[in-house]
Amino acid sequence: MRNGNRLYLITGASGGLGRAFAEAALCAGERVVGTVRSETDRVRFESLHATAAKAVILDVRNFDSIESVVRQIEDDLGPIDVLVNNAGYGHEGVLEESPLDELIRQFEVNVFGAVAMIKAVLPGMRSRRSGHIINITSMAGHTGLPGIAYYCGSKFALEGISDSLSKEVRALGIRVTAVAPGSFRTEWAGRSMVRSERSIADYDPIFDPVRQRRQEYSGHQAGDPTKAAQAILRIVDAPEPPTHLLLGSDARRLVEEHRKTLEREFEKWQSVTRSTSFEQQPQATEPTLTADCNCRERASN
Repeated sequence: MRNGNRLYLITGASGGLGRAFAEAALCAGERVVGTVRSETDRVRFESLHATAAKAVILDVRNFDSIESVVRQIEDDLGPIDVLVNNAGYGHEGVLEESPLDELIRQFEVNVFGAVAMIKAVLPGMRSRRSGHIINITSMAGHTGLPGIAYYCGSKFALEGISDSLSKEVRALGIRVTAVAPGSFRTEWAGRSMVRSERSIADYDPIFDPVRQRRQEYSGHQAGDPTKAAQAILRIVDAPEPPTHLLLGSDARRLVEEHRKTLEREFEKWQSVTRSTSFEQQPQATEPTLTADCNCRERASN
């Protein structure tokens, strides 16, 4: 894929990582369309660059409108080279206490909206035999964490979708990367997070310290969004970009620990794992033609 003057479509571009991705791409000479949620955000986004920054107001849960929005972007500005599915939010709450409606909304934004965006850009990318789809997942898409089960579920789903999609479109010249950030200094754990109310005291010893640490840590995370944005530019320019990429030392550490735990558990229970196959019946042996011929020769002698 050529360097410079590509067209990026970045969802959730009004703040956080999405805004950082957009700024980095613009500084690299790319053109960027960002999806935002309000007219104020649209004006603010387009102020980033007089000609190369455009914004469209879009809620990714409005699935029926996504295809027409993408078509209009391509009619006005040309082919979309890179889709960055960044729109999303975190839900915090003990699973038993969290209403199912909140799970549905979590998946509508974090999963269904991302898939709708992918489906809208794929026809053009497929016809051109080029393009890059980047899905922003999370380290929580590799290992479950207490108190954010709905969020983890949505990011696990997007990781799996990305992996399958990459195998479907690689031969068509389209690359797919699931980028799993750790803790970055954004509003994810602050004003952007949806929190379910507490009601069951049994969970207090497990959940209350987790919620407190997350709130205290908000705004002090180790991850730098500007450096995350530079990492995105690097994988877009890479001849063979990764299908899965961890961002942040904390993400690497957490996922490695999880993989080691899985390996130990798989090893411990491997006898049960291997016990579920059908038993192989011994095959009856038949006399070979050569042996039969030798018998007849001896009899004739």
